[in-house]
Amino acid sequence: MKFGTKAVHAGVEPDPTTGAIMTPIYQTSTYVQAAPGVHKGYEYSRTGNPTRNALENAIAELENGKFGACFGSGLAATDCVLKMLKPGDEIISTNDLYGGSYRLFTKIYEGFGLKFHFVPMGDASAVRAKVNANTKLIWVETPTNPMMNVIDIKAMAEVAKEAGAMLVVDNTFATPALQQPLDLGADMVMHSVTKYLGGHSDVVMGALVTRDEKIAERMYFIQNSSGAVCGPMDSFLVLRGLKTLNIRMKQHCENGKIIANWLKDHPKVSKVYWPGFETHPNHEVAKKQMNGFGGMVSFTLKENTVEAATKVLSATHLFSLAESLGGVESLIGHPATMTHAAIPKEEREKTGVVDSLIRLSIGIEDADDLIADLSKALG
Repeated sequence: MKFGTKAVHAGVEPDPTTGAIMTPIYQTSTYVQAAPGVHKGYEYSRTGNPTRNALENAIAELENGKFGACFGSGLAATDCVLKMLKPGDEIISTNDLYGGSYRLFTKIYEGFGLKFHFVPMGDASAVRAKVNANTKLIWVETPTNPMMNVIDIKAMAEVAKEAGAMLVVDNTFATPALQQPLDLGADMVMHSVTKYLGGHSDVVMGALVTRDEKIAERMYFIQNSSGAVCGPMDSFLVLRGLKTLNIRMKQHCENGKIIANWLKDHPKVSKVYWPGFETHPNHEVAKKQMNGFGGMVSFTLKENTVEAATKVLSATHLFSLAESLGGVESLIGHPATMTHAAIPKEEREKTGVVDSLIRLSIGIEDADDLIADLSKALG
């Protein structure tokens, strides 16, 4: 079954009671039992809910996985992975990482005895250099946020296998429409479902997917024990969002290409970060492991100041100044003061997150209108 068909039908069956084609919203906290322990598969909605379970199955199917779990946010899903570790364990991740993940790693879990190494993952030897007997997790984010670096998942899978470590890939920017990490050797996939999977800026949610039964057992145990689950209404909204994921991603990719190329030639723009350029350092990797280059584009201004960036950020109309990404509407943001403010300035700038860096989440509007909006703001 091709992906477009799978996106519409994955995890969804007509309701057996009424024939409803859409999964019902089971807005209930508990379930009546015929006798103690005798029930219809559900006891309490933290443990399981039919609407949430349908979504978990759908996301797992889209990622070519077997087991899916949904959480109250992407960070709650990340938190579940880290709870699989113990004090003294070491984690290797990219030095170009979403600020929320960096904050969770360094401000929460370092205090619990985990040790993190942040390295440029475009170079597999840099990752191998940090591997030791305590290495238990390799955390990959690709494409990275906001510098749009693409990490070779197969290469990282080889390193993880040699180390006996678990490989987890944050697939938020690409989605399973463009990239399927489990097929490339990852043990788990993480999504901030809030973004492209939901696709309409109306839900906060996270998800994990795996094929490994032992990992899944631990994942479900932590999900139930810690209780950071999503509700049935949000699950319903994402089930609806998934049905248009394939066509939305095609439009995001098309608009991303048009706007990246337009920005590249603008006299006030210094550099554009988009993996579709042949000059992008990871372009060949992106071509190999992705089905498209996505709708995320970052760029710097020739005047590298917060003030210059603020002028542009405050002058757009169709591009709304806001956190998050992946919705049908276009968003514009300033990583240094918004999504990556949790990372110290010195560390941010080492990876390219400078004061004038602007990140675009390019929506599905008409590209000509988006260009006109940016042209006015830059002018």
